[in-house]
Amino acid sequence: MRIVLTGGGTGGHFYPLIAVAESLEKIAEERTLIEPELFYVGPSPFDPRALAEHAITPIFSPAGKKRAYSSILNVFDIFKTGWGLVQSLFIMFRLYPDAVFSTGGYAAFPTLWAARFLMIPVVIYDADARPGRVSLWASKFAQYIAVAHPEAAENFPEKAREKIARTGHPIRSEIEHFTREGGHEFLKLKPDVPTLFFMGGSQGAQAINETVLDALPELVTRYNVVHQTGSTNLEEVKSISSVSLKTSQHADRYRVFGLLNTLALRMTAGISSLVIVRAGSGTIFEVAAWGLPAILIPIPEDVSRDQTENAFSYARAGACIVIEQKNLTPHVLIAEIDRLVQNESLRIQMSAAAAAYARPGAAGTIANALLEIGISHEA
Repeated sequence: MRIVLTGGGTGGHFYPLIAVAESLEKIAEERTLIEPELFYVGPSPFDPRALAEHAITPIFSPAGKKRAYSSILNVFDIFKTGWGLVQSLFIMFRLYPDAVFSTGGYAAFPTLWAARFLMIPVVIYDADARPGRVSLWASKFAQYIAVAHPEAAENFPEKAREKIARTGHPIRSEIEHFTREGGHEFLKLKPDVPTLFFMGGSQGAQAINETVLDALPELVTRYNVVHQTGSTNLEEVKSISSVSLKTSQHADRYRVFGLLNTLALRMTAGISSLVIVRAGSGTIFEVAAWGLPAILIPIPEDVSRDQTENAFSYARAGACIVIEQKNLTPHVLIAEIDRLVQNESLRIQMSAAAAAYARPGAAGTIANALLEIGISHEA
């Protein structure tokens, strides 16, 4: 059996592919099936090492991006997409997989188009409360549609809704659960002080970093602060924080990292009372799986409408509060942190709501659907 994975461009599109690949391996072993051959077809993968770890063969196929703003790159990318359609058609004809799994995004379009042309069965997953253009288009011919947010189904064409299941978000097994052991020792923090975890992505979040730095002298008087800045921002944040905490008696309560590795991430989550993050769907569901109360600060709507809708979807479930970036000031941030940390009953309610929202096992649900479709297609 051959299965093609497509999507990418960002970690939010890429890592669900890896989570589903893990589940395909596990289910095939449990059911004593021949392990399927897995291929990644699309632009340069977000994390080539993750593909290698799961024996997923990458095959390059270009894809152009359609930007929401005016740019000469939109013109060039029309030609890139056209070439990607031609290449993908030849690639898919040569492989002729039994199923295709897509997480959407511009990177998936040429592969999905080729699958439709060759009548290869397709399963799609969309992580956002408002599905992307590629997912909406692919829903017309997909056999199975998985979504993460409860509101997502309303945005698909009416004819596609009978194929939709709210599965939750596929999360890699290595980060699905935090660990309570070793966090304080690893971070060299005292356990008698609540810990705040500011979790930026690999690219960081400049507006959040700046607000944290302004609030830092007051935050460390009451909290441990673990700050993941994004690799490109680390040195600048280190430099500024060392100056702002120079006269503080509690400078040893601040820990700053560019990007935490998997074990460090799990240990930090395990000792955190509150997580402050952006509102990418993948990040939301990781925090939900950990059952941690959160403050979400979505990217502004004029940059990314997805994050704002994701954040308020999660807030309606009672698992977080939202601070829009236009309202983000040190005073507002500190006031909301104090309000949540000091209200234990509210944090317990938010943790329960987060755990209910998480819907664990999404990767396994999708993997089972792919295997059933693949087995049927082989027959």
